[in-house]
Amino acid sequence: MNATVYLLLRLAVAASMFGHGLVRLPKLNGFSSWMVGSFEKSMLPSAMVVPFSYILPIAEFIVGLLLLLGLFTKPALIAGALVMTALIFGSCMVENWDWIPSQLIHVAFFAALLQYISSNAWALDNLLKK
Repeated sequence: MNATVYLLLRLAVAASMFGHGLVRLPKLNGFSSWMVGSFEKSMLPSAMVVPFSYILPIAEFIVGLLLLLGLFTKPALIAGALVMTALIFGSCMVENWDWIPSQLIHVAFFAALLQYISSNAWALDNLLKK
């Protein structure tokens, strides 16, 4: 994959993750309440949903920031794919099938970026290797 194409794909998925986390962090309690309410009738216990609802925006923000910078790119991509996998499972638990296509698209981007990580030429990771 061309290094410029890789950069554009990395920045696109980074902007999505970073933006999701950034807008949720200032209203973390409200976001948590919304998520807990959304899962009230699911089979997931609230003891599992509450911590996840606080961790999710932080994880999105950190994954997005690392990908924007191209710092720890491989672990950030793996973490992002795992976050999305958890979100897909959660979407299934509340039977919100409309959320899943977007989440699957994110996973596809994470997988493609992992597959072609050798094209990650424009990244802080490369400065750290020197």
